[in-house]
Amino acid sequence: MPKTMGVLGRKVGMTRIYTEIGDVVPVTVVQAGPCKVLQVKTSAKDGYNAVQIGFAEKKA
Repeated sequence: MPKTMGVLGRKVGMTRIYTEIGDVVPVTVVQAGPCKVLQVKTSAKDGYNAVQIGFAEKKA
């Protein structure tokens, strides 16, 4: 299985940037991090290795 990487965050909105030749490029604004480790899975206990991470506060 290939390893994957990514960003954990929340979409804040959209904006645009302009290239040197004047083209407009739409861009998504993302609020990322800080992320906390919530749980560590081990092959001995869970049968596989993984890390569960979280972002933002949990609702009451």
